[in-house]
Order: sequence, then C-alpha cells, then structure tokens
Amino acid sequence: MVKIASNDILGLLRKFDLAGDEHVPRHIEQVRFSHPNAINTLVSFRFLKRGFYLVVDDTAEDDVDYLLEQIRTDKANVLGEFIENPHDHTMTYGLPFKGKDAYLFEVMSGKRRLDAELAERYPETSRSTWQKYIKAGHVTVNGVEQLSPKKDITEYDSIAITVPEPTDFSDQELPIIYIDDNVIVINKPIGVLTHSKGALNDEFTVADFFGRYSTYNADTNRPGIIHRLDRDTSGVMIGARNEETATLLQKQFADRKTKKIYAAVLDGEPKNRSAVIDLPIGRNPSAPSTFRVDAKGKVAQTAYDVLDSDDTYSLVELRPKTGRTHQLRVHTSYMGTPIHGDRVYGKQADRLYLHAKSLEITIPGGERKVFAAPVPDEFAALIHKDK
Repeated sequence: MVKIASNDILGLLRKFDLAGDEHVPRHIEQVRFSHPNAINTLVSFRFLKRGFYLVVDDTAEDDVDYLLEQIRTDKANVLGEFIENPHDHTMTYGLPFKGKDAYLFEVMSGKRRLDAELAERYPETSRSTWQKYIKAGHVTVNGVEQLSPKKDITEYDSIAITVPEPTDFSDQELPIIYIDDNVIVINKPIGVLTHSKGALNDEFTVADFFGRYSTYNADTNRPGIIHRLDRDTSGVMIGARNEETATLLQKQFADRKTKKIYAAVLDGEPKNRSAVIDLPIGRNPSAPSTFRVDAKGKVAQTAYDVLDSDDTYSLVELRPKTGRTHQLRVHTSYMGTPIHGDRVYGKQADRLYLHAKSLEITIPGGERKVFAAPVPDEFAALIHKDK
C-alpha cells in the first residue's frame, strides 16, 4: 500500500492548483485512510474548510464511475465532482503519484443551519435549546465562537460544544405549608418562577425545590409541578410527589373540582361590589406573550367581591372558575381596574398585588383539604395609606 502523508496531500493540491506556497501541512485536517480494495488507497481530508477525497489507484484509467464507487465505500450518498488535471492532457483527472495515479474529488456538501445540524446530531436536545446554547456562546465552529443559530455550516465543519454545569440550588428553600407522602404545598414568594423556561436557566424555581421531594417528572424541568403561578404572583402552590398523585390532582384542576381564592389590590374601584366576569380570553396576536378578552377565545369566568376600598385602590377577593393564562389580570384590566403593579396589563409598582390565598382540593385518601397562605401585610396597608 502506498504511504501518504500530509506533505504528500499538500503537494498534490499544489499540482491541482488548489494550494500555494503559503499553505503548510497543518492546513490539511481530519485526515482518514481506508482501502476499498487491495490495489488502492482512499484518503478523506479537509483543506481550507472544504472536504476532499483522494483516490490513489493504478487501474482506474480515468473511469469516474469506478472511482466514485471507491469513494462511496466511505460515504454512500456523497456528492461532488472530480478535479481535472491541469497539467497533463493525456488524462482528464488522473495525476501521476508514486508510480500510481491520484484522483482528487471535492465534496459538494449542502449547507445547513448550525442549530439544525446540532439538533440532528444530538436529538435528545431540542433545537430551541441548541439555539439558546449558541446565543450564549457555548458553541464554536472551526474554533470560532458562533452566536447565530442561522450560521451556515457543512458536515466538514468542526463543531465544539461547552455546556455549562447547572447551578447548584441545594441551599435554597421555600416555605412549606403542608407535606405528606403524596403532596407538598408551599407559599410561593413573588419573583420565583414556577419552572425553568428551558436551557440555561440559572435561577431557583419552584420545580427545583419540588424536585427534592418528588419522583413525578423527575427527568424533566418540571418535577412535581401540577399547576403554576406567574413569577410575580405569591401564594399557595401544590405539588405531587409521585405519578399517582399527579394524575389525581391534575384531573381535579381539569374538571374544575378545585376551589381557588386570590386576594388582589386593584387600581380604582369596580362599578359593582360583587359580580361574575364571564368573558372569553384568547392570545393577543399583536403581542403573542399576552392575552386579551376575545369573542373567539376560550371560556373564562371570574367571581369577585370588593372587601375594602378608598378613592385610589380596592382590596378584592377573586375566585376563578376557570384557569386560563393571565385570567385574573386580563379580566380585572378589562373592567378598567387592573391589578396594582401589573406591568403588562396596568402600571408597574413595587410588586404585583396578586396573592393565591387558598386552594381547596382532595388529596390521596379522599380527604378534602383547604391550604391557605396569609395575605401579605402590604395589601391592606395600601388601602387608606394616606389616612
């Protein structure tokens, strides 16, 4: 078998007018050798970010079908073209090399997006997650950091990934209201996410806390999670510690067999001291992360009672009969009395004055329980604060 070194490959590239004196052997990368049969040698390599095959054979006699057959022993669906010999017109492609003929084939590899390539190579990680890793600077292509998921690459580009170690939240705690072998109930503080939004989450979440106590969804970013509260909402949250309990609790939420009571401070005073808001809610197409009252939306019902008020604020009790995203915030805003501190549907303040006051639900064993979290002192303090 003929021996071929990087110097030999570079010399052949110069003879094919693809390399110059400024190029050195280290420009030849990812060299691999194989022997499709006893009379030839097949070399694959990269040069200046381009993929090539070199076939060294003394029987081919410019037979491109035969030569392509040799190359496809390495990659069955390879596409590309043979480079013509620029110096010897007696042969179209072959170039003399160590008593044999050398044929050079350039791979024409289709380009694709970096995020799509990573998602195909590592299907256990979603494309959206790879996009976040790329934007965070954890992916390099040919040694260069890439921040755009849209970067065009080929299969011959060298991709390196450095995934950060997850943040350790073992010292973080949340106030537990109740815990047994099946459920855990907490009083969620404001500012805490229910669960991670995906990759690269570096903040403590309710799911991180529930994960210490639950086997339900343990291999996801939502261990123990049955329902959610917005980041800026405080109050009662229940989690499932096992699969069977999760099924029981989820069915009650889905069938509207739970009773939830919220306390809120509204900007202004509703026209009626007590009423039921029965207005469908749908996603706002002009701001897809928000919602609005929409005749084509989903049924949404909220009962409320005004508990106290002054000329500026009202302390109310809200009892949602359905569980639409942002339901309480959308309904109160639609009445012209948004929840105080609602930076999306009203005006920003020191916090969102919305608190999950209590949750009535049946736990395993058939016991109906009411879990409660005291309304924060600042709610009542805001009413009549100038008196």
